[in-house]
Amino acid sequence: MTETVVRALGTSDAHLFDTLPDPLGAREAHARTTHRPEWKRIALRDGNVVARGAWWGGPDDTTPVNINWFDVAEGEEEAGAQLLRTAPHQVELELNLPAGWRGDPVARAAGETRLNAARAAGYEVLVERFMYRWTPACGLPERPGRLTFAPEPDDAVFFDALRRIHSVTLDAHALRAIAEGGLDQAAQEELDFFHWCPSPREWWQVAYTPGGEPAGIHIPAHNPSGPCVGFIGVLPEQRGRGYAYDLLAECTHFLAERGAEFVAGATDQGNFPMAANFAKAGYPVVLERINLVPGARG
Repeated sequence: MTETVVRALGTSDAHLFDTLPDPLGAREAHARTTHRPEWKRIALRDGNVVARGAWWGGPDDTTPVNINWFDVAEGEEEAGAQLLRTAPHQVELELNLPAGWRGDPVARAAGETRLNAARAAGYEVLVERFMYRWTPACGLPERPGRLTFAPEPDDAVFFDALRRIHSVTLDAHALRAIAEGGLDQAAQEELDFFHWCPSPREWWQVAYTPGGEPAGIHIPAHNPSGPCVGFIGVLPEQRGRGYAYDLLAECTHFLAERGAEFVAGATDQGNFPMAANFAKAGYPVVLERINLVPGARG
């Protein structure tokens, strides 16, 4: 077999990235995503692209946040692994797959090829997630009216709430952060993400019960691709009352009232209560995502 050549792209040859067939519809899924040519890499064999990856970051990031586009031609798992293994930035990999992909033979074959390549490069599956996209055609979810919401300018309030919420979390990313650095690290990583988002800090809200007790927090946000549910969290002592749905409904209304033409959301597939809340609020699943991490986090 001819030797694989892996290299980065630049503005002059960025078109090569688009020469690989796209059975999973990644190009459409990334229609709103801006990828820098210099953060794209391809694997070539006999002059043909057999694997490609696009590293991504926000407009002000100097290093990539993740790899959110990774394609491998059938039978070219080792080329895909080499592309990942030799990359200068070892960051989280997001495999975006069609909803119900395991039930479709073409999508399943393509998805498993990418998974096999990533595993061969030393990546490990962290979690599988449901990706949602609400639009006005879905209808606004009913507000139960049980909670009141108010902005809170003090980051310490959110830090404390995040520590308490993550003390009983089902979220795989938070659990990984807790395993590495405790609740403080998990809370700080969330705060760092909220501040990284280009949406106003004033949007962050605390929810209160009729008696004035804090019930949880919700963070309506914009990431670089558009409006999204940044965070929904109920305090441990307030759980069992269905408040996560109230928070999600309020977050959706908040963004819709500010002109959002869609709202993206996500939850781990194992977080059955939150998945049920997204369904109740009228959020359809539009993609499934597998998050993989390098074997040793740097």
